[in-house]
Amino acid sequence: MPEEPDLAAASRPLRPREKLQSRGVRPLTESELLSLVLGTGSPGRSALRLGRVLAKRRLQELAEWPLRRWLAIAGVGPARAAALMSAFELGRRALESGGGARAVRGPEDVIAQVADLRRARREHFVVLLLNARHEIQCRETVSIGSLNASIVHPREVFLPAIVHSAASVVLVHNHPSGDPEPSEEDLAITRRLVEVGELVGISVLDHVIVAARGDVSFRSRRLL
Repeated sequence: MPEEPDLAAASRPLRPREKLQSRGVRPLTESELLSLVLGTGSPGRSALRLGRVLAKRRLQELAEWPLRRWLAIAGVGPARAAALMSAFELGRRALESGGGARAVRGPEDVIAQVADLRRARREHFVVLLLNARHEIQCRETVSIGSLNASIVHPREVFLPAIVHSAASVVLVHNHPSGDPEPSEEDLAITRRLVEVGELVGISVLDHVIVAARGDVSFRSRRLL
């Protein structure tokens, strides 16, 4: 006699790995994807439940978390933190290498690479490293500050530029307040970084502020 169908199994929602195997990766939710990276849960908290907790955060925020921030989450130890950070870094590198070299010819080319910062709730200071043809080699986040301030030291800006043999850099930061107008602190930091860039032979091509209500290019404003 033919076997009776397992109605209980048929009605049970697919687990993330089963869902991936039967439908592919794209239908998976962010919490399901995170649970697969986590692999296993911890006592009292499954990987899927932990994935749901993490998915309450924006992916852009998670992608910028340092190791100590991951370790502050219950159930995420060093191994899981390493897996999560590696997954986000692979995604970032795939985006950076996917479309070939992107030349920066003006502020609009910069803004296209950092539009995600408009939604950031904390201030991020980012450096785009360029080669001699003004093509973007990589994007480095050198500082994540509070809601209204980010302290940037020249060595944090120019160390990755020196390591990657960048010919020039573009400075970028966001204003979580939504107002893109540069503050006196922004002007002072920019002047200092331009001076350091001249000393080390790496020019600062522009400093762009992105915000919900617009963007400001220091080069366009003739503030450099």
